[in-house]
Amino acid sequence: MTDVDNPSVVARVGSLLRAVGAAEPAGASTTDVAKAARIARPTAHRLLSSMSDEGLIDRDTKTGRWALGPELYLLGASAANRYDITGQARDILDRLARDTGESAFLSARRGDETVCVLSQEGSFPLRSHVLHEGIRFPLGVASAGLVILAHLPGRDVDEFFSRTELDSSWGGAHSEAAVRRRIAATLQSGYAVNPGLLVEGSFGIGAAVFDRSGRPAWALSLTGVQTRFGPERLPTLGTTLLDAAHLLSMRLRL
Repeated sequence: MTDVDNPSVVARVGSLLRAVGAAEPAGASTTDVAKAARIARPTAHRLLSSMSDEGLIDRDTKTGRWALGPELYLLGASAANRYDITGQARDILDRLARDTGESAFLSARRGDETVCVLSQEGSFPLRSHVLHEGIRFPLGVASAGLVILAHLPGRDVDEFFSRTELDSSWGGAHSEAAVRRRIAATLQSGYAVNPGLLVEGSFGIGAAVFDRSGRPAWALSLTGVQTRFGPERLPTLGTTLLDAAHLLSMRLRL
């Protein structure tokens, strides 16, 4: 069996692509990419070079840093017709940011992760800077990942925890018991909250967006400084966010 026939090579290539994508637009060194993908540096360099030959990865000849390649753009443009909902979501995101003053985001589920795909800054001058386009978090981490996980069928949630230990990377606040408590609170209110669990002093709130099959495939979220999400304002923000998520879900069913 050759390297290209080995399924683990496909997994490694996927890990490298995600690592390079997370480093956009600045790019990343071979060492950084290998570390992020948890692949030995010589193996990472060999695979990156092969991917570069196919146009999937590009390398700056001056800095040696890797970036996503032109072939991915072409493939992505083809896939956008099926998966990209930013066109339907942009005006909703703009309205959320304008009406609340907070930064608004659209995240998409990708397997056991969420990826931020669209953002709009609010007018309030202080921001949390937790989210940005391209950043990935596991389900259960950040408000977008938590609200998507909360709205999955119970069996899917159990299977997620059977293969994932969030606290090993994200600390005790993300133990299975702690996340399950936040799932229960999310199902009660309809929206998820992240009270400074990633960055002290920040706050996030998320609402699920459902696909045509009724599954949580995306999430809208608002982030800002914690003082802006006090108990007197949080229910209003939650209702506003849920209304926006419902509107987007309805658009996607048409």
